[in-house]
Amino acid sequence: QVQLVESGGGLVQPGGSLRLSCAASGTVFSINAMGWYRQAPGKERELVTSITRSGSINYAESVKGRFTISRDNAKNTVYLQMNSLKPEDTAVYYCNAEVDTYYSGTFHRNENYWGQGSQVTVSS
Repeated sequence: QVQLVESGGGLVQPGGSLRLSCAASGTVFSINAMGWYRQAPGKERELVTSITRSGSINYAESVKGRFTISRDNAKNTVYLQMNSLKPEDTAVYYCNAEVDTYYSGTFHRNENYWGQGSQVTVSS
């Protein structure tokens, strides 16, 4: 089927930057919307940002002006550049993709897939 593999998390000081990547592999015909979510301890998972195949982008108010999402359709990869990081950005970050794929003899449209999660810790 389809796998989303994330990379790039880690520990950074307040004001620092990190870049997350998420690459899709497997039986991918097309990737429609892609996005990043995060979940802090004791909180629900929330949408951080999303991007459509054509490039339309949404950001949560809390990250506007600091985070930038981009994607490379040829590489089936989405990126999240995080600048001016704050302690409240600490969370596990998950990439998400809506994928047109094929398995079990059937074409499936907009199947929802998740990455494995990347810990981002902002602390001095």
